[in-house]
Amino acid sequence: MWRNTEVSRRLQLQAPIVQGPFGGGLSSPALAGAVSEAGGLGSFGAHHLHGEGILQAAAAIRAVTAKPFALNLWLPHASEQRELNDSQFSSTLELFRRYFDELGLPLPDRPTFKWPSYEEQVDALLQARPAVFSFVYGVPAAEVLEQCRARGILTLGTATTVAEALALEAAGVDMLVASGCEAGGHRVAFLRPAEEGLIGNLALIPQVVDAVRIPVIAAGGIADGRGVAAALCLGAQGVQIGTAFLACRESAASEQHRQALFSPQAQHTALTRAFSGRLARGIRNRLLEELTEQQAALPGYPAQGWFASALKPAALAQQRDDLLALWCGQAAPLLRQHTAVELWNSLLAQTDHLLPQR
Repeated sequence: MWRNTEVSRRLQLQAPIVQGPFGGGLSSPALAGAVSEAGGLGSFGAHHLHGEGILQAAAAIRAVTAKPFALNLWLPHASEQRELNDSQFSSTLELFRRYFDELGLPLPDRPTFKWPSYEEQVDALLQARPAVFSFVYGVPAAEVLEQCRARGILTLGTATTVAEALALEAAGVDMLVASGCEAGGHRVAFLRPAEEGLIGNLALIPQVVDAVRIPVIAAGGIADGRGVAAALCLGAQGVQIGTAFLACRESAASEQHRQALFSPQAQHTALTRAFSGRLARGIRNRLLEELTEQQAALPGYPAQGWFASALKPAALAQQRDDLLALWCGQAAPLLRQHTAVELWNSLLAQTDHLLPQR
């Protein structure tokens, strides 16, 4: 009975399907609420928000559904580069000059805003009390995990290798996502450089399942019921689906991004540090190809991402998807549904056919 797993029981879900959280403002309360209301676990990526924004997002989701949902944060990581000196800022600006010129934009001044504080974000998340605190890029401090337990918040970490899965389990995390390299968006490795842990799900899931006792949720390359069934047959207790939900109308992705996910262009993805400063998978386009050639000269996350995001409003207005960061997983050519409910119903029907309820 595939719908009745430890994941679905602990999270009170109709089926053990988690909507992947999207960073950079691509998550929406509408999508998270729709998935939770349908019977899955909706998720909201909040790493770009200050504390008040996290509280507002949680309230907006609760306005849509009273069912469980997850808030997702990125843990601080040694690779972060939040500040650039004058020389670094000038040299990076020169690499982007041609794109600003093409879009008719003046060169931007150095950013003056304050990046969100992780400590402030955690305080807001604990106050919001979602059913699940999901996180990437590491293991929260023991006191954070203890505060979650005290509030009845389940914790869900992400691993890209067996070693990372073991670290999450040893810390007392409740469940984990095993993220294969097929996944779209960022590779969230935290023990070794991301390039050293590019393991596909067919190999990763059973290894992680064999290594840990806590429930494993498979992510990466899953876009239909065949992927759900395969992951469960490999020992996973649930699945996390990103790209297919990102393509739904309820997400905060732009119309151009959604169209790209359903286009032949989505057959061609690549891993690059060009868009944000951290390794991530997106659709190959001009911005990806040209900046990847300059990766060694680019700053780290999040400074690099600021330059790419500064292009986005004008690129959207001018229909220039060649200058957008188009996050996308390798399963995008399997996408068929355009709303969260349509996708949910299709996932259940296909998986029911392959793994009949007994």
